[in-house]
Amino acid sequence: MPAATAGPARYAWAAARIAIGWVFLWAFLDKLFGWGFATPTAKAWINGGSPTTGFLKGTADHTFGGLFNTLAGQPWVDWLFMTGLAGIGTALILGVGMRIAATTGGLLLLMMWAAELPLTTNPFMDEHIVYAIVLAGLTLTGAGTTLGLGTQWAATPLVRRFPILK
Repeated sequence: MPAATAGPARYAWAAARIAIGWVFLWAFLDKLFGWGFATPTAKAWINGGSPTTGFLKGTADHTFGGLFNTLAGQPWVDWLFMTGLAGIGTALILGVGMRIAATTGGLLLLMMWAAELPLTTNPFMDEHIVYAIVLAGLTLTGAGTTLGLGTQWAATPLVRRFPILK
């Protein structure tokens, strides 16, 4: 275990892992069922709504708005986005597949950051970048092994054969 995750620090990293995992998983659940937090019931994915339309259509006036606007509402983009939210959130909460979850989560966050450029509250920094940095820290410190199934997951024959799945 890396030194950064020795002692009480490992619990802080585990709490960060679970919290960010919940952010991803909650986004998936709210967009799927439309529980009225960020997504109204009428716009829920299970009611025929598109989980990507609201955010991506709102980027039309931004730097990469043309690109992201064309992706909005595409069924393959909706499926990829929702699968990513569910998979990243679940992996982080369980502490398994941390390398893939951190990499794909970081890429998703960087794309969401790029969709909002230029930022209105800061020249370049926002929560998407902060979360991406924390995701890298979670993987580098082995945060899935504390209050998670990372140790058991790493011992499986599949992960021993393909360490990228750690």
